[in-house]
Amino acid sequence: MAPMNTFFWVLLSFAALFAAATALGTWLEARAGDTIKVAWIHQLNVRIRASWLIPLLFAIAFALGSAAVVLVFAVASFLALREFVALTPIKPSDYWALIVAFYVAIPVQYLLIAAGWYVGFAVFIPVYLFLVLPVIMAWRQDVERYLERVAKVQWGLMISVYCVSHAPAIATLRIPGFEGRSAMLLLYFLLVLQASELLAVIVSAAIGRTPLKSNPNKSREGVAIGGGAAILIGASLWWMTPFSWWQSLLMAAAIAIAGFLGGLVLSAVKRSLGARAPVASDSVQLGRGMLDRLDALAFAAPVFFHLTLFFFAR
Repeated sequence: MAPMNTFFWVLLSFAALFAAATALGTWLEARAGDTIKVAWIHQLNVRIRASWLIPLLFAIAFALGSAAVVLVFAVASFLALREFVALTPIKPSDYWALIVAFYVAIPVQYLLIAAGWYVGFAVFIPVYLFLVLPVIMAWRQDVERYLERVAKVQWGLMISVYCVSHAPAIATLRIPGFEGRSAMLLLYFLLVLQASELLAVIVSAAIGRTPLKSNPNKSREGVAIGGGAAILIGASLWWMTPFSWWQSLLMAAAIAIAGFLGGLVLSAVKRSLGARAPVASDSVQLGRGMLDRLDALAFAAPVFFHLTLFFFAR
């Protein structure tokens, strides 16, 4: 089957799966009587509705090309960086550094990815902007908490822009024998990552007993079982990738583990910046910002990209 036909049928199949999950979740929420159970199911439905972004994103890419996917992730990085900066104490002397972060770093980083220039996007933020931003902030001669302010801006750029940008970069990888199908690899990555996150919430709601301090919507049992199931799903989707089944299993494990660690680290970062602490374990945290939606991806995307680049790409 031609790559585009395969792409179409994969999208159609997963759209049907998400539609069935949405209908089931809505039905369960309507029938649930217990307040706590209703809250858990509502949170699950929020996650399921967010999962529609995957087939929607690739339907756009199918119609408009890979540049549309790059644009979607660029907008996501902009919103995530804005949320990060909102949590960070900013002084007037930081103004020009933030202008560079928002209106130079994000466009240049994603243009480099669209051009497929790996060396350029790999070093632009962690090397050149790492050196330039402290100079811009020092130029204003405001040394009050200077190192802390510089570190926060650089951290925000690394997480919100550099790490997230590795997701669309997956679709630019040139893998021998897999030419013209790299978008399928990005779809595989997003499906495994979303399955790990979604199944962790489902299992936590069903049988979870020990909520995580970093995220009360998940439990230790849910993370373990959900992650294990996502790894098996990844192995079963080996045909979408240049991997064998056992290589796909290992790559799915890397995605699930890195995604969990991303959520753990970003939760600690947000709380250290003064974000609202997680709610008590007998209730559910329903609000999710852009950083919450991208926390797992921010860690998993660079790991998956570089593993694939090192072992499979030219």
